[in-house]
Amino acid sequence: MRTGATANPVLIIGGGLAGLVAARLLHTAGLAFELLEARGRLGGRILSADASGEVSTDGFDLGPSWFWPGMQPGMAALVEELGLPCFAQNSAGGVVIQRHPREAPQRYDGLSQEPASMRIAGGTGALVAALASGLPASCVHLHAKVTGIELVDNAIEVSLAGPTGPERRLRGSHGLLALPPRLIEATIPFAPALDPAMARRWRATPTWMAPHAKIFAIYDRPFWREAGLSGSAQSTVGPLVEVHDATTASGKAALFGFVGVPADARLSAGQDALVAACVRQLASLFGPDAARPVATLFKDWAADPFTATVDDRAAGGHPSPDRRPWVTGAWEGRISLMGSETSITDPGYLAGAVEAAQRAVSDLMSGAGARTQGAPKHPLSTGAR
Repeated sequence: MRTGATANPVLIIGGGLAGLVAARLLHTAGLAFELLEARGRLGGRILSADASGEVSTDGFDLGPSWFWPGMQPGMAALVEELGLPCFAQNSAGGVVIQRHPREAPQRYDGLSQEPASMRIAGGTGALVAALASGLPASCVHLHAKVTGIELVDNAIEVSLAGPTGPERRLRGSHGLLALPPRLIEATIPFAPALDPAMARRWRATPTWMAPHAKIFAIYDRPFWREAGLSGSAQSTVGPLVEVHDATTASGKAALFGFVGVPADARLSAGQDALVAACVRQLASLFGPDAARPVATLFKDWAADPFTATVDDRAAGGHPSPDRRPWVTGAWEGRISLMGSETSITDPGYLAGAVEAAQRAVSDLMSGAGARTQGAPKHPLSTGAR
């Protein structure tokens, strides 16, 4: 049963994995919440798309794809609880290494990957859909961009801007911010202002995935497997620096690669020229069949205003675990940060978003709030078993 109608709800800002896990936990506990997502879709940096680029629960992962159950038990438990089938990233067959533009790529025997990288059948978007399906639709708000957060009396108030209509305000008892710290600092004004040292720390925290771009080449069959290749390749020539088999559990064949061209250079080159160069490189790595994809997909996360800031255009490394409190000063106990970057176990991974959300909600329900965000907690169950 939910709390009384007069109680202010918990406001969850961000509808990615952390925000959805937090909403599931609060809903299971019978606590009122409102989930606010600036995009027109849920998932945040999780984005699974079909060959036309439309969001799909049987698609290709333009965002994160992998998790490692043995090393990330919280993520594994969530996937199992939701009943989502998984499969191992294909690593059977040879790998291709490209070291010099004047030398042909070399083929080497592959090695079995231990532990195996696991993928969710249907793409990681299937995880988003499963979490969202258990939430009351009236509490989930898309196109709800937060333009300010203010302390008012004994509550917080957020200002919201939608695609049309005037700005509106929503009052809550607590704010769970499921966004990268750097993005929060750059895009959301606070009243009173953030503690300067805290704001500097948020701004200095690298945003996972933000500097990167991924390209997918979709084919009518996984021809590289027929040639005894795993689909894995590494290159110091570029524009792709790392390539993997992206064939789905349902058999849709594809290769994907991480683009090694810096964000500003990607912008200057243009998407069409960059995609064409990547396809030519795939042909040099895997043969002429790779030059004829039936479709391509491209996602530049540095160009996504709901993910990246100007500081993310240069690669800043992977976020590191940090047990210090993320919230100090006037906002302590009023807001909690729970983006993947704030995880104390797996920052910058899917598992990090799960752990950070579980810990933030556990702290909130125990009355600790942001005061103990840096302290380890026993993981809170992701739902009734």
